Amino acid sequence: MATEESMKSLVEAAFRDRELLRSPAHEAAVLRTIECLDQGLLRVAEPDKTAQAGGEGAASTGEGAPHRWVTHAWIKEAILLYFSLRGMSVMEVGPFEFHDKIPLKRGLDKAGVRVVPPGTVRYGAFLEQGAIVMPGYVNIGAWVGSGSMVDTWATVGSCAQIGRGVHLAGGVGIGGVLEPPGARPVIIEDGVFVGSRVIVVEGVVVEEEAVLGAGVVLTASTAILDVTGPEVVEHRGRVPARSVVIPGTRPKRFPAGEFSIPCALIIGKRSEATDRKVSLNAALRDFAVPV
Repeated sequence: MATEESMKSLVEAAFRDRELLRSPAHEAAVLRTIECLDQGLLRVAEPDKTAQAGGEGAASTGEGAPHRWVTHAWIKEAILLYFSLRGMSVMEVGPFEFHDKIPLKRGLDKAGVRVVPPGTVRYGAFLEQGAIVMPGYVNIGAWVGSGSMVDTWATVGSCAQIGRGVHLAGGVGIGGVLEPPGARPVIIEDGVFVGSRVIVVEGVVVEEEAVLGAGVVLTASTAILDVTGPEVVEHRGRVPARSVVIPGTRPKRFPAGEFSIPCALIIGKRSEATDRKVSLNAALRDFAVPV
């Protein structure tokens, strides 16, 4: 059985020179990498234990907290190569017909996950035991933790990382990213509640137990403004843990005049005194957050 280091070496070489995919060893490395993703043996991004320990590997955001995640570019390279290896095929599921390169995930009953028709999970995505996918979509390379729900018409894009005990409400759009391979995917940490029609893209990190109210849009450049203190504190690319966030706007002057542009407002924190479920209800009630 190939080791992770040997797979990485073969995948990286094939990504630099696609002709190497003609080699059985390089092709097998790509296929094995996707198999390991599907089984949860590999992840495109994972918590950085060094950063969590406050060691030299901690990548400071300039906001007093580390981005505690490491992205494995070579695994995303394997996904891109997998598309090159796969041909188009017709797949029939009951009365439905699909024409695609990537098969659907199988063995859901053995994995202990629930996927409600016509929810779709692609091969190469991993769902921990106890995860639920309503009629939503989970793309290749994504990881969804136990106790999390991908609700109706919610989408989890390629390589996105969804923690444990997360609720992605109806119509949520979690963006995917394959290129450039080194780009961090969207990361939703444990215990986060994401309200209806929220959009999170471009590698934004939503830290543990945060609450995103309905309609929030977060991109890498979105200003996330903490307005709970005497002065505004601005974040970008990161929602601090336990924050309660709603959509907002702020004025900006352009040559043609002054207009309001979207931002996100942190209006409070979930209570430390209550458990996750109670604190979520309290946050929604106390801060009147739409879901």
